[in-house]
Amino acid sequence: MTFRRPARPSWAGRNYTLLTAAAVVTNLGSHGALIAAAFAVLQSGGSGGDVGLVAAARTLPLVLFLLVGGALADRIPRHRVMVAANALNCLSQAVFAVLVLTGEARLWQMMLLSALGGTGQAFFNPAAEGMLLSTVSGEQANRAFALFRMSMNGAGIGGAALGGAMIAALGPGWVLAVDAAAFAVAGAMRAFLDVSHVPEREPGGGLLSDLREGWQEFITRPWLWSIVLQFSVVVAVVGAAESVYGPLVARDELGGAGPWGLALGAFGVGTIAGAVLMMRWKPRRLLLVGTLCVFPLAMPSAALAVPVPAWALCAVMFVSGTAIEVFGVSWMATMHQEIPEEKFSRVSAYDWFGSVSMLPLATALAGPVESLVGRTAALWGCAGLVVAVTAAVLLVPDVRRMTRRTSGVKAAGAAGSADAESPVGRLG
Repeated sequence: MTFRRPARPSWAGRNYTLLTAAAVVTNLGSHGALIAAAFAVLQSGGSGGDVGLVAAARTLPLVLFLLVGGALADRIPRHRVMVAANALNCLSQAVFAVLVLTGEARLWQMMLLSALGGTGQAFFNPAAEGMLLSTVSGEQANRAFALFRMSMNGAGIGGAALGGAMIAALGPGWVLAVDAAAFAVAGAMRAFLDVSHVPEREPGGGLLSDLREGWQEFITRPWLWSIVLQFSVVVAVVGAAESVYGPLVARDELGGAGPWGLALGAFGVGTIAGAVLMMRWKPRRLLLVGTLCVFPLAMPSAALAVPVPAWALCAVMFVSGTAIEVFGVSWMATMHQEIPEEKFSRVSAYDWFGSVSMLPLATALAGPVESLVGRTAALWGCAGLVVAVTAAVLLVPDVRRMTRRTSGVKAAGAAGSADAESPVGRLG
């Protein structure tokens, strides 16, 4: 009997498969490493404020270099930017692991290495998103994005749960070492991406000219900049809750790293459920449905504020994970539909820049705010801000009216009138 390998769907080409496999590898390592970094600080005698400083050290260069990374990724082959960024992340995490394993890690060293990791991510993120968007085409784009995110977040389940278990059994240093190895493997895979299908870029007027073009594309689309402003607050407060307050609540109330790892794993399970849903469901009002699904992101902060038992926290994280995945797939489908391919990375960079711009400040201030008002009040404040800014963005007409289309992207600057009378197709 001859066994034949199942044929890949037409939309799952070589690049899509490599990108998905590499994302799985890196997420297996990085989800555990995020927990490990926090517990490495605590293990070295650091406080909640020190955890916030290390988290801020990672996000500050992410903010500073994102726009340069986006412009660079629209100028040179995106896979080269991705591989170089993976190499930097591999090196920084490997040194971080050695310092923690030898008991020599100092706060300034952990901040410096976290900053190098954030620099790598600043160049990687716009290139990776641009590469993925340019890889997918046709009516199966929604399904392709959902499957990619399901695979990526599914790896996060194992990474978070395994990371929490490894921290409890072996300590955070080994988790950081696994993350370094994952970056090495993923970088090698991404080196084989094929960019021959991407048209040659027209010679431009320099980096600043490219950034101005990306800004023009960004600022003329109200749905785009309003949601990015929304997420500048959402990402900041959720990041502070999960990177600073979450580990502290886990240590003081839940029994340590293990339950917190399970809670993050439950969030990952929720994202898989959301991705499965979005492989079949194609809401016509893309951004309206997606934005409504941001409200549940307030629930984890509220649950930590109570605090609820570990099982209840896992349930809350599952629901919020499901909801935010609906937003994530809808957002990617909207970007794919509305933004020209040659500007994917620059617009993505402005998206990332705006979304994470307040995260360094929020994580750095998490410790002082806790000292000033108490952990419970700080967490309730995080939940309230998520609800307030999400309600505000629903006032933007384009967010309520954006519909799916099967036609090409709109001309730059024309997307501001994405109303219900736009050509009604089905991108899915």
